[in-house]
Amino acid sequence: MSENTDIFDFKTLGQAIKKAREAREMTREQLAEILDIAPRHIQAIENEGQHPSCQLFVRLITMFDISVDQYLFPNKDTAKSTLRRQIDTMLDGFEEKDLMVIEGTAKGICKAKETEE
Repeated sequence: MSENTDIFDFKTLGQAIKKAREAREMTREQLAEILDIAPRHIQAIENEGQHPSCQLFVRLITMFDISVDQYLFPNKDTAKSTLRRQIDTMLDGFEEKDLMVIEGTAKGICKAKETEE
């Protein structure tokens, strides 16, 4: 192997998993129970950058709608960030009247940005 070989630092992805878990108001213990693993293992993944098994990795990113491209390829433009994917998932659960409120808010933000420029 060459000296330039990069080793993937899992800490930022672990933090994204933690943030997504907390956004769903889920404890480590609850997640560990769902995944049938020890809560300490979840803590190590989230805070210490421990690499999960491939199977656990896929379950976590799928469960929390995390886009890994932004972590695996930080210098490359990705189609949708994790936040964008999570918002899309939330939007799918809204009714038409809810979406109208969100649309109005988005338009208000756009208008405010235009006046700032």
